Amino acid sequence: MNRFVDGRAAYAYTGGRPFDAALPCVVFIHGALHDHSVWTLAARWFAHHGHGVLAVDQPAHGRSAGPALPSVEALAAWVLAWLDAVGVARAALVGHSIGSLVALEAAARAPARIDRLVMVGTAVPMKVSDALLSTALEAPLVAIDRVNAFSHGTLAAEPSYPGPGSWLHGGNRALMRRVLARGEGQAPGNLFHHDFSLCDAYANGLQAAQAVRCPATLVLGEHDQMTPPPAARELAQALRADTVLLPTGHALMQEAPDALLAALRRGLGVPAGAA
Repeated sequence: MNRFVDGRAAYAYTGGRPFDAALPCVVFIHGALHDHSVWTLAARWFAHHGHGVLAVDQPAHGRSAGPALPSVEALAAWVLAWLDAVGVARAALVGHSIGSLVALEAAARAPARIDRLVMVGTAVPMKVSDALLSTALEAPLVAIDRVNAFSHGTLAAEPSYPGPGSWLHGGNRALMRRVLARGEGQAPGNLFHHDFSLCDAYANGLQAAQAVRCPATLVLGEHDQMTPPPAARELAQALRADTVLLPTGHALMQEAPDALLAALRRGLGVPAGAA
């Protein structure tokens, strides 16, 4: 689905169903150098089980026009503008990595509009090492390979989504390279360095958590080297969040798709017995 949001062309995947603003709305927000496609399984499940789904491409990512926005705060305002653009008064927010920070900030800015908050692969603060920031700027393809190594605890998928034996590292590398190439010229330096810089610069996480009024859930990977579970401890306390640990790295959507879907259903209040 295409809309103009804050004057820019913006895209959201709706899970294979036409978006219906009258249904309970779930907004999925991707991480650094990703796009809506990382949410395909979850987006389709919720769209086919009574929800209106918006798996958004952030500005300059995927099918959304640039330029890239300058901060997590600006991205949060953009997500809320999406709700205005489609006529949705209230929604649930699900974000991965930097997307989780965007979801947190949006929930803090508009607490009366956000019903539930699910933060996947998150940490506050979400600092990035100087070495990785430098590599992302000077040699982004090398940085992509390093992040892949840090993000995955396994090489291939179990018999599940997206399919038995799928090469997780290769698929994620191809996606990140494609998003990097499509975003050329849309951010200072390059899009990978831009996204990592936004993660590193966001300093409002714990203050934002104090303003959140909806139920919150953190879904964390036990073997996550990018956002290790201990780095979310203070955030979980501030949000009084339910915390779910999965046996994955940072790439929870790819490494444990069924377990993550179950955690999302739990976090979004969908009864366990729902078909």
